[in-house]
Amino acid sequence: MDKIKSLCIFTGSSPGKDSIYRLEAKKLAMLMVQNGISLVYGGGNRGLMGIIADTVSSNGGHVTGVLPEKMDLPSVRTKDVESKLIIVKDMHERKKTMYGLSDAFLALPGGIGTLEELMEIFTWKQLKYHDKPVGILNINGYYDTLLSFLDKMVTEGFLDKKIKESLSVIDKTEDVLERLSALQKELPDKL
Repeated sequence: MDKIKSLCIFTGSSPGKDSIYRLEAKKLAMLMVQNGISLVYGGGNRGLMGIIADTVSSNGGHVTGVLPEKMDLPSVRTKDVESKLIIVKDMHERKKTMYGLSDAFLALPGGIGTLEELMEIFTWKQLKYHDKPVGILNINGYYDTLLSFLDKMVTEGFLDKKIKESLSVIDKTEDVLERLSALQKELPDKL
């Protein structure tokens, strides 16, 4: 794959209880800035999302936020960190816009919204709506249970092993860019 120029991050609008999540989010943001990679994210600046956006912005990086009209609130946008803010009609348009602007996708720890975004973009890859890298930054083993469940899907015949293996599972922040930029294998047909 060509060099990643824009990375879409899915992560929590909460900071998490363990400080490791915040530290690794800042480390990832700095890695992006140092490599000239723009951030694409869901807008706002709370939680881990806010830490990444603020760190990229404060260090001269480019930040594109995509926010639904309903969420364009002072409680969500506590300060302006975006180089470009796109206001869209709803969550469906938000995700479609984010996906179109991004060269790769990475999930950090988060809640059900993060999980939903990760699973949707991973499903789109399985169905060949895109061939962009999709990964998980598995900070502190946060996604271990999900990964076990994906293994169960393979074992039970509901998920092709090659598709499961196309999800880059990254344990160290410093390995993110190398792992996401690695040559992607041809996936089997889901249809």
